[in-house]
Amino acid sequence: MEFNVTPSDFKVDSTFNLSSHPTLPSDVLEKKEAKKRLAKVRRELAHFQARMYAHDKHAVLVCFQGMDTAGKDSLVREVFKDFNVRGVEHYSFKVPTDLERSHGYLWRHYIALPSKGHFGIFNRTHYENVLVTRVHPEYLMGENLPDFNDPSDANSDFWSMRFEQINNFEKELTQNGTFIFKFFLNISKQEQKNRLLRRLHIPEKNWKFSDGDLAERKLWSKYMDCYQDAIRNTSTTYAPWYVVPSDNKPMARLIVAEVLNQTLQQFSEIQPPKLDMDKAANIQSYISQLENEE
Repeated sequence: MEFNVTPSDFKVDSTFNLSSHPTLPSDVLEKKEAKKRLAKVRRELAHFQARMYAHDKHAVLVCFQGMDTAGKDSLVREVFKDFNVRGVEHYSFKVPTDLERSHGYLWRHYIALPSKGHFGIFNRTHYENVLVTRVHPEYLMGENLPDFNDPSDANSDFWSMRFEQINNFEKELTQNGTFIFKFFLNISKQEQKNRLLRRLHIPEKNWKFSDGDLAERKLWSKYMDCYQDAIRNTSTTYAPWYVVPSDNKPMARLIVAEVLNQTLQQFSEIQPPKLDMDKAANIQSYISQLENEE
């Protein structure tokens, strides 16, 4: 089957409506073929990572959001498998600690950002602060915000302010050399049910299940509304969102890898630095010294 990924097909535009985005791609490759294609693309990504590491002027931040069971962990494992570990930094953000809550909500994300030459992967991201806290505004009480005395204070102006803060945060990063990719792994409610049942039926996967998953599942429609609003208000030219159909895990992994690879390979100026003239002129001499060692 012919299957080509065009990044713009998954990129969010100004008319974004989550309900119009499928949870399965229009064409689905056989699992073996999808894995073969992914292996090729991730090798190309790994070569880009090596060049960017040596170039040392840019970083890449890859953000993943999605409902529980969307496949974030396994996607990260499979897409970045060929990377040199010294050039990639992975963070999975959990419930904020007391220390993290004592700072502004973006603080823990600032200190986890990738340095130049590195890929940074945020598995759950700064967007938790306009998603989970919007579904559960009572969580905001732990931030001790000024003039915030009740969950009802999280009104439309409050969320608009946070969207603006996040856009400014991302704009600052891109202005200083970071390429940002934001992926929403879009699964159906039925597929989530199937994956939760699998966790329960297979003993080795029982540990992944939490009864909290069922409580959050009851809030599915509210989460979808919050995702739509957050994505619509924070997809920018400098930090776009991509909505990835994710009911089929091998296809979701391939699409993410293709979007990253096709976009990053356009930056042909990212190359290892050239040797200075003296070193370049003495390359043959260095080779001779090593080959003629006693």
